[in-house]
Amino acid sequence: MTSRAPRLLTVLLAVMLAALSGYAVVANWQQAELVRDVAAAGTDTDAYQKAAFELTTEMSMLQGAMLERDGEERNQLLGANQRAGDAMTRMAAIDQDHHEAAADLAQRHRALHMVVVGFLGQIDHGDDSAAMVTLEEVIEPEYTAMMSDLLNEQNHHLADYEQQQADSLRDSRGSVVTVLVVFVLGLIVLAGFGFSRRAHRRQVEAMAATDRLTGLHNRAAFVEHAARALPDNPTVLVINVDGFRDVNEQLGHRIGDLLLVEAGRRLASLVRGDDVVARLGGDEFAVLLTDRDPRIGETIAVRLTEAFETSFVLDEVTVDLEVSVGAATAAAGEDVITVLRHADAAMHEAKQQRAGFHRFQGEDRQDAAARLSLLGELRRALDDPDQLTLHYQPKIAVGSGELVGVEALARWHHPARGPISPAEFIPVLEVTNLMHRFTEQVLTMALRQARAWLDAGHRVPIAVNVSARSLLDPQFPGRVAALLAESGVPGDLLSVEVTEYALMSDPDTAIAALHHLAEAGVKASIDDYGTGYSSMTYLKVLPIAELKIDRSFVLDLADSASSRALVASTVELGHRLGLTVVAEGVEDEAAVQALREIGCDTAQGYHFAKPLPADALTARLEQALQTT
Repeated sequence: MTSRAPRLLTVLLAVMLAALSGYAVVANWQQAELVRDVAAAGTDTDAYQKAAFELTTEMSMLQGAMLERDGEERNQLLGANQRAGDAMTRMAAIDQDHHEAAADLAQRHRALHMVVVGFLGQIDHGDDSAAMVTLEEVIEPEYTAMMSDLLNEQNHHLADYEQQQADSLRDSRGSVVTVLVVFVLGLIVLAGFGFSRRAHRRQVEAMAATDRLTGLHNRAAFVEHAARALPDNPTVLVINVDGFRDVNEQLGHRIGDLLLVEAGRRLASLVRGDDVVARLGGDEFAVLLTDRDPRIGETIAVRLTEAFETSFVLDEVTVDLEVSVGAATAAAGEDVITVLRHADAAMHEAKQQRAGFHRFQGEDRQDAAARLSLLGELRRALDDPDQLTLHYQPKIAVGSGELVGVEALARWHHPARGPISPAEFIPVLEVTNLMHRFTEQVLTMALRQARAWLDAGHRVPIAVNVSARSLLDPQFPGRVAALLAESGVPGDLLSVEVTEYALMSDPDTAIAALHHLAEAGVKASIDDYGTGYSSMTYLKVLPIAELKIDRSFVLDLADSASSRALVASTVELGHRLGLTVVAEGVEDEAAVQALREIGCDTAQGYHFAKPLPADALTARLEQALQTT
């Protein structure tokens, strides 16, 4: 029996080893299956995270393109759109468990491609208002919905992935000592895989939230931080680097990039630890202040503006720049996009007023809403020939009393609100590119009327008011020449009236535009002369034919010695420069007599006639023709 014991033990050990080996093989096979499932789930999750990253990047560039049409975001937008589309297509191809939902997301993104192309077209054509509507009412809601659905699907895959990890660990714990090595190795592999996965996810999230040039938060990350802070009514600062475009154009993009990096560093060094600094795009930055006291915004804004009083030294090039800062505090019910828009509007107000800082107030909020509403109605009015018309105010020769021309004045008759004063709608137009379309429509109507009067035997010069935005548009002189050719009206029957502000805001461009107009025979007139700040040097070289004295100097002309002296000196100056001088706002015969004694050439005002519809003025012309 003793001799058979070793043999029996050997057989038993052999059986045990075979059993253990077989168990190990089965356990390893099962473990391998689990690892394959985990890897597949990780691949699905990776595909969704890649799609989320590319979609976030594309949205950031869409918003950046809205802020700066010539910025890098606009130039890279179509590439970002393509990358996001490719990522979503790959996501749909990999995800077999939820293929229908993934394919639907990819299709929704492809369907928005032409909307994005149209949005870029609106920006390139300068139609910022239409582009803003497309962005806020079409693109942003759909992208937000897609991102929400994408994250939901990603969370499902992440949950599956984590569940499969848990199953793998539970199965491994049930293994016996013979598979301990496999179990340990499996744990090491899984731990390494999990660590790698989490590290990859953190890297992707960091990339999606960081501006690649400055290392600051980008727009998408800033919006996310601001959204979380909304219940505390945070204050948002929008900071624009004044003159950055000139640096790019004159010193090159490399210096421009270095400037943005240094600007971002300065901003980040001057805020507090809990504040969030971001680059929104182009030369615009933002700071999120979580204090409930809005006055903190003024303190931080002063600190930021003072920081830019120190010159930038970039590659041995010294650059001096300033910043314009706008602040807005979130009100109840407002979302992040609204608060950002308010802060941006305040920044533009600070820039326009050269004030350095401006806070968006409650009345600004009401005014902004009213302006947006009015702007939409104006856009519709330009498509309705019955709403916008022209009235014509006669310009009378002071000496003879003859009609020597008219000034065309726009009138808007709203179908529901009735007549709307130009003082209400012209300022709204002047800050948007819709002014170009409005000016062209006014010129078209005025030239059409001039043609009708010519055909009836009346040669009536027409003056049209032109805003600074239109005058400084490089395409404006060409459009005027084309309209003259189309109407068949001689250029000398058209004059453009521009304010001193329009001329002095960019004298070189204004002078060039007026010279181009003069080549087409169009005369130019300085409107509201005396209320602006035109330089005598520019007045001497400007290609103008007429000065129009502002009504504030004419109203009390007969009774005020100082007004009479100012008007007399302006008439003398105009005549010495070879210009015709027109007095505006003449309301009584005493003013006419005083103008006659001073030697003023032309006058207009209610004393002679209010602005008249075309048919009423035509009747007056016919009557004058019959009298002669």
